[in-house]
Amino acid sequence: MEDKRNIHLKVQELCDCFATTDYLEEMSKLAQDQDQDEAALKWLALSVLHAVNAGAKKISLFQAPSGEITVQAKYRASTLPSPGPEIGPKVIEAVRAMTHAEGDKIKALLALGVRNDNLEVKVKTEKEDGGLLLTLKFPE
Repeated sequence: MEDKRNIHLKVQELCDCFATTDYLEEMSKLAQDQDQDEAALKWLALSVLHAVNAGAKKISLFQAPSGEITVQAKYRASTLPSPGPEIGPKVIEAVRAMTHAEGDKIKALLALGVRNDNLEVKVKTEKEDGGLLLTLKFPE
């Protein structure tokens, strides 16, 4: 992963870039993206945009011990497109870099500039069922 500050800025730039797209459609294409680091940042940006525009309270990405990645959005029973087993860990790595977290535990605020507004996302990781759960909680 590149410089932590550059990763944060890149996610904000991608939020601007994807602001007028179909977020779920764009997310569903990312598992095939050749640049996995870039795809992880795109997935984060698209998740933030989806949460803001669809009213999600939180989005959780779970990496099972087998490497399988699943994603849940809490606002109604809905599953978001998974970034896939190659890109999912890169998403977690990018969040860890942006929050300056070390080790498996992350509990931090991630401030993002989205268009003309600021957004504070609560980020948390925890071990669950032998895997790692990343939760992005959005303001109400």
